[in-house]
Amino acid sequence: MKYNARYWEKTEDRVLCKLCPHNCLIPLGKRGFCRARININNELISLNYGEVTAIALDPIEKKPLYHYKPGSYILSVSTYGCNMHCDFCQNYDLSQQDPFSRLISPKELVKIILKYDHNIGIAFTYNEPFIWYEYIYDCAKLLKTTNKDKDVVLVTNGFINPEPLKELLPYIDAMNIDLKSYNADYYRKICKATLEPVLETIKIAQENCFIEITTLIVTNENDNLEEIEKIAKFIASIDKDIPFHLSRYYPNYKMTTPPTPVSFMKQAKEVAEKHLNYVYVGNIPYEDRNTYCPNCKALVIDRTYGNFNQICPKCGTNIPLIV
Repeated sequence: MKYNARYWEKTEDRVLCKLCPHNCLIPLGKRGFCRARININNELISLNYGEVTAIALDPIEKKPLYHYKPGSYILSVSTYGCNMHCDFCQNYDLSQQDPFSRLISPKELVKIILKYDHNIGIAFTYNEPFIWYEYIYDCAKLLKTTNKDKDVVLVTNGFINPEPLKELLPYIDAMNIDLKSYNADYYRKICKATLEPVLETIKIAQENCFIEITTLIVTNENDNLEEIEKIAKFIASIDKDIPFHLSRYYPNYKMTTPPTPVSFMKQAKEVAEKHLNYVYVGNIPYEDRNTYCPNCKALVIDRTYGNFNQICPKCGTNIPLIV
């Protein structure tokens, strides 16, 4: 559905999109880098407004969010397009191609959200939500004004300009933000983006909603312990209680290098735990998704059996958790 976009201005012969740090100068009849915004008659138009490519009821832990309402389920939706072009993209069929979509208005989406008894709200995920900005803003605002107890979650690469981010944040409860690397060259080479705006998004988001961070460790690219430590130190400089997810890479899209060794994933976790209280490893066999006390190391949250304690049974340490 074509819909008037926000955050843009006219130039002499193009339109300047100001939604994300690419700041695309888009000629007449052409799309921006994300493929979701087009210049029609020197007006910037959103092409994916209401266009839903996937919809499912997921465990909140799948986002992943481990310290936000653990054990709950959330309706998850996506569109198409992305403002990064990562060579390893795990959802490239949504982010880099033109999949089938169905049109769902904000009112219709809210009805679907409310249809499921145990659904805590809506997660915009699978592809990059920020390039679906107008639709997410309208849906989140409608949901929050009519059903304040429902949650709005974003799973995002964090690549957005501060002004639109700050306008959206009052309607967002939680975010999982990808910090793909702490190396600016990696962002330019592998993701076709830049690092600094993502770091700024993390800082701004942490002040306004609940956040967790995910880093995909890619074989022969960012699989070095020095970089993992830099990421952990950056997160700790904001809050050492921010949950940090280290995700194992598998070959996909343009990358054919072997999966990240499990042994390295375990080493990376140990390095990150020197600076952060809650570090998790994902995409490995028999992964331990439980939460342990940072003080005495006792088991506090047992996700296998659905025991979501907030207080350590051994030493009484409070685990930062939204239930």
